[in-house]
Amino acid sequence: MTAYPSPNFGDRRGGVLPSLIVIHYTAMASCAEARARLCAPEFEVSAHWLISETGVAEPLVDERFRAWHAGAGEWAGVTDVNSHSIGIELANTGSQPFSEPQMAALERVLAAAMARWAIPPARVIGHSDMAPQRKGDPGARFDWRRLALQGLSVWPSVVGRDGPELQHSLDAIGYPQVAPAARLAAFRLRFRPMARGPETAADRACAAAVAGLMPH
Repeated sequence: MTAYPSPNFGDRRGGVLPSLIVIHYTAMASCAEARARLCAPEFEVSAHWLISETGVAEPLVDERFRAWHAGAGEWAGVTDVNSHSIGIELANTGSQPFSEPQMAALERVLAAAMARWAIPPARVIGHSDMAPQRKGDPGARFDWRRLALQGLSVWPSVVGRDGPELQHSLDAIGYPQVAPAARLAAFRLRFRPMARGPETAADRACAAAVAGLMPH
């Protein structure tokens, strides 16, 4: 296997270093199809890592460079997410569970990248977090709590019965300034995937707990 086979990359604008990691699913039928797409010049998309269902982690773009995985969006005031991030694609159609070998490989890739670039757990996000009106990956089946238990993301351990104004907490977490309903949906997809309907006290309490985990 050739390391860094994707030609779809460029320099990180402004000479910035990676300070975010964005997790995706490929939404394609197979890992081979996803690899072909991510390495084809005509599609102008890529990621730094592609992890197969069987746990093979393939480096597609050197982390020193800007891969084209995030698209339009924002996180914690960062609008050029591609320049500031490392993109990890998980081979998954979007409707299947993530396998144990794949999750174990993701944990290894995450731990190494976070150590290389001094990226804290709060800066490991999903594509849906930074682009809530466009994207839904890695989706409701993804186990964020598992990552948090290993210090690879965040998850609230103590949640109260209510909290302050929801949008203020979502601001503190880093969600972009889009429609309130879209922000709530993105937050729920990650932290309360079974929740439905209008905003509740449980949403406010959970968001406040997550906001409390953010660096200040």
